[in-house]
Parts: sequence; structure tokens; C-alpha cells
Amino acid sequence: MKIGIDKLGFYTSEFYIDMAKLAQARGEDPNKYLIGLGQEKMAAIPPTQDTVTLAANAAAGVLDDSDREQISFVILATESGIDNSKAGAIYVADLLGLRKNIRTLEVKQACYSATAALQLARGYISLHPTEKVLVIASDIARYGLQTKGEPTQGGGAVAILMSAEPRLVAFDADSAFYSENVMDFWRPLGNDTALVDGHYSTNIYLDLLNKTFQDYQAQNGYQIDDFAGFAFHLPFTKQGKKGMQALLAAHASQKAEYFMEMFEVSRQYNKQVGNLYTGSLYLSLLSLLENSSQLQAGDRLGLYSYGSGAVGEFYSVTVQPGFRKWLQKQEHQQLLNHRQEVTITTYEKMFTEAVVDGTDRKLDTTADHARFVLAGVKDHKRVYLSR
Repeated sequence: MKIGIDKLGFYTSEFYIDMAKLAQARGEDPNKYLIGLGQEKMAAIPPTQDTVTLAANAAAGVLDDSDREQISFVILATESGIDNSKAGAIYVADLLGLRKNIRTLEVKQACYSATAALQLARGYISLHPTEKVLVIASDIARYGLQTKGEPTQGGGAVAILMSAEPRLVAFDADSAFYSENVMDFWRPLGNDTALVDGHYSTNIYLDLLNKTFQDYQAQNGYQIDDFAGFAFHLPFTKQGKKGMQALLAAHASQKAEYFMEMFEVSRQYNKQVGNLYTGSLYLSLLSLLENSSQLQAGDRLGLYSYGSGAVGEFYSVTVQPGFRKWLQKQEHQQLLNHRQEVTITTYEKMFTEAVVDGTDRKLDTTADHARFVLAGVKDHKRVYLSR
């Protein structure tokens, strides 16, 4: 029985800032962000969006009534949770109108947790092949204004519907993973922005990529040219480029130029949004599936997932027949193309007004045209609107 991704949905804020203008506002050479980080635009997240609304908006775009009846498990993967106890997945399931006899869960391990959620969903479906699992990777990356990490912020959500006999990609049998206790990125309790050692994190990212890819090869004997393309975790897209170059440097390939071309396709969406934390790898996969004209049924894609702290996993999926007709390329490109550019001042105001605690407040939702919005907080409870 094949198990894998049946549908992929994506949502981000309708607002963005231009990275060249951010660089100028911070007294930096624009090429430091455009080339050095590989980013062109960054999502600006208004106070009326949080990880719950982003997740619900992403899922609503791909689910139909049949999916809602078959979903029996919802997993929210995030490191931007809204509560230390209650899972955001419960809010999401309620907003989406899912049936009540389901499981809901939230998982955390930096940017890796969406992959952990997918592997959990894979095992669940093997026991319940007629049911579906909704996994949503939803995050808002916050490092602080005028910090070194500021240009690697962003936000959004990727909704992943897992099922038997999937229509997009099926998971292959082998997977390699590695964990090591390191302090390259973390967010202590009470902090609403992250702490990061950027250069150290890049080194750990590449080290775990090498370890997991070698372990993966040891399991099945595949060589690099047995793949049709790769998708990487992209906290900023230059990071994934370093990963692709590292694989090519360590493994002889007859398709090096082709792989770099495919990488450019895989980072098209991420360059326009910024850092999605848990969703970054799967936005890259979505970009590859929707924008490559060369992929075909039976192609094997390698996926590298990384979460600081640190966990890495390399696994592969196989592209399924007729996959293109189940994608929503037009809708996703319209989402990105129809966003509104905001000034750096407006972006900074959005950042400082974000809801980060349980203080009562009422938010003006008129400028946010999303289906699901955060309207405020009352009695320490978040108030959501469905429109």
C-alpha cells in the first residue's frame, strides 16, 4: 500500500516587504539580502494572523467535503504555538468544521517537527488505510527588529493531506535521521523572539545533511543521480543552495547542472515569503512540484529536513501519475502575486503589535481579507472569526 501526500495547500499573509528596501533601511548593501541570503520578499504578518489562522487558511484552500469526512487526525507542527498546554490543532479543526470524533495534536522540534508529524501520520494510515491525516506546518519567524536575524523572518503555513494511494507523492521505504544536543537556535520560555548562532547553525545543518544522506545511501544503495531533484529546509534560500552544493561536492554526479536548475525551481516560492520554520521544506517541495516542467511520474525526490537543536532527516518520495492535475499552482501564484507591499514603518508596526500574551485586546480586522482572522483576546482566550 502506498502512503504519502494527497494534497498540498499554502497560505501566507497578504502583506510583504521588499528585501532591498529593508536592506537600505538597515544601512546594508541590498545584495547582502538578495544574493547573500537568496531572498527577494518577506511576508509581513499582521496582528490579525497567528499560527492557528495561517494553518486554517492554508487547509481551507485544499479540503473538500469528502476530505473532511475522512480526516480522523489533525497534527499542527509549529514552534510558534499560542498556548503552552492546549494544542493549536484543536482550534484549527474547529475553524475548518471537521467532525468531532478525531484526534488533535501539536508537535514541536524547531523546524523539523512537520517531518516528524508526517512520519507519525504515515504509521497511523498504515493502521487505518481508509482514513486521512491533516498535517499543517504553521509558523511566524521572529528574531526582532534590527537584529542579525531580522532578514530571515517570514511566516505562513503549508497544509499536507496524508492518505493511502496518494495523488501527489508516495513515501519511499527508507529514511535516515540523526539527533545531537547543540545550541544553534532556541527560544527560552518567556521570549517571543528566537536566539540564534547563525554560522554555527549553518555548519550543523550541513553536517547533519552529510550524515543522514550517507545513512540513507547505506540503506538502499541509491546514488545521487538516481534522484530527479531535491528539496531542502530553507530558513533562507541560500542555505539550501549550500546544501545542494555540498551534496554535489561529496558525490560524483553527471547531472550537477540539472540539479542546480531544479534547486532554483524549488526555491521560487520561498524567495517570495521568507522563513516558514516548520513549513519551509514543504513549501520548497510544493514549489518544485508546481513549477518544474521536467518532473514526471516515477521520479524520486530527495527531501532534507532540519530542525535546530538539532534533528536532521533525509528521506525520499516518488512522484505519482497525474500529479499535476491535483496541484493548485494558479491559486498559489495568485496568492503571492496579489499581495500588497507595505512600508518598512508599517511592517515594524505589525511586528510590535503582534499578540504575544494573554492580555485582553480587540484587533481591527478590516484590512485583513483572509477567511480566518484573529479578532482579539478576551479573558485570556483568543477570539477567532470565520468569514
